[in-house]
Amino acid sequence: MSVDMVFKIAAIGIIVAVLNQVLIRAGREEQAMMTALAGLIVVLLMMIQEIKVLFDAVKTTFGI
Repeated sequence: MSVDMVFKIAAIGIIVAVLNQVLIRAGREEQAMMTALAGLIVVLLMMIQEIKVLFDAVKTTFGI
């Protein structure tokens, strides 16, 4: 995983945390939960892409 990816994930986490707090304080708990889930899904999709790149590199290296 590159440093760039770590910063992207951290930025998403910060944005989601701030939005979550703003929505909770506005009495919108359901939207806060949806925001947190959306952030989690985005990060998971990013990680899945990185894992695919890793598997492709392993397949290339071993000629699979």
